[in-house]
Formats: sequence, structure tokens, C-alpha cells
Amino acid sequence: MDMLKGDRIAEANLTDWRKLGQGLHARYLVHDFGTGARFVTAVGEAGDALGHHPRVSIGNGYVDLKLITDDAIYRDDEGTEHVVEWVTQQDVDLARRITEIAADQKIDADPASVSVIELGLDTARSATIAPVWAALLTGSTEAQGRGCMGDDVRDVTGRVPILWFGDADEHETPRQRFHIEVYVAPEVAEQRIAAAVAAGGTVVDDSNAPSLTVIADQDGNKGIVCVDVSAAKKE
Repeated sequence: MDMLKGDRIAEANLTDWRKLGQGLHARYLVHDFGTGARFVTAVGEAGDALGHHPRVSIGNGYVDLKLITDDAIYRDDEGTEHVVEWVTQQDVDLARRITEIAADQKIDADPASVSVIELGLDTARSATIAPVWAALLTGSTEAQGRGCMGDDVRDVTGRVPILWFGDADEHETPRQRFHIEVYVAPEVAEQRIAAAVAAGGTVVDDSNAPSLTVIADQDGNKGIVCVDVSAAKKE
């Protein structure tokens, strides 16, 4: 099934969901575990009907859901097909059905609270070092390149954050190579940045804001607040 680009996702107007990284994410607020379990059961039945299911996490007062297709098709400029992890129409269809289930069960969504962490590592030799990180993070080198066209390390179970590799020149002078990317809902990006600044951080690069805003701590270590503006609803 073809992957959906950001504008198509935005047109779907999925009010309960936010596109973070590669998938759709939602958080539903529940009063107790039993309510959450009943909600997940209904979501599972809807997934059975559509032949597709979300990734689910239940915590104290919430149910987190992620929708992504493991074998989405991306076509490059030459028309070559690549299998990637991304949002497809089946994710959109199930997201709509889950929103209906939540409304029927009087369960509220909290889309502004969703967040995803990814790790970035700058290197000139991603193909060389990726197997080490795949084995270290997941226990298997098979995680290298899974669901992408590069050397990203992606755990099939979602136990650890995605590790992707940024291009960098070879250099001898020590400098920060690792950084954290924090994907947030568009409506809370400014608040998240302001909170980091109030805590002592500094905005060192907002040239690509609101998609990417680079924050440095007092030691110069950098993190990035990320927003997928392409999939955000246009006002």
C-alpha cells in the first residue's frame, strides 16, 4: 500500500491524532485500567475487521496508540519502489474508526500530549557502525535498515527509540555526535521550547522552525524540537 504524504494526512483531518516521525499517534484518557482495557478490546476488534492493528501501551490514566504500516511503498523520482515504515490509507481508516469508538465510550483524546523520542548520531561511516548499534540496542544486526532506505536502527518491537545517522565529515576534534530529537504536536511546540529556555537552555538555530528548533543546554549539548508541519491541519 502506498505511503501517504503529509498533505494527504492533513486532509484526513484526524482530530485525535498527530503525525510524529513516521507514524500517527494518539493518547486517550481513561479513569481506570478496566476502562482502558475495554477500549483496547474494542480497538482490537476494529483492527480485526480492517486487517490492521495499532501498537498499544496502557498506563495510569491513559492509553497510547500508534498507527504505522510496516510495508508501505515509497516511489522515488525514478519510479523505483522501496518498502518503508510509514502512514498509509489503512492507518487513516483505522484512526477514524478508533476516534468513533472513543466517542461512543465517552473517552477523551489528549492529542497535545503525544511525543516521540528519536536518537541521531552524526557519522561519515553509517554503514560501518550501524551493525554495532543495531546489535547493542536490539540484540540483532537485522534491525539495521529495517523499514527505511538508509542504515537506521529500528527495533521491530519498539522497545528502544529509532537511531538514525546524520551525514558528517571525518574529524579528529571531539564534538557532540549524539543528539536527541523530540517530536511533539504542533500546538505545543512553542510551549516546549519556552520551557527549555526557561530552564536555562538556548535556542541556537531556528532557521527551520517550526519544523526543527535546535536547543542547547548550558554545556552546549544540543537537542531538537521537531514538528511534522506537512501533516498538520491547515487553519
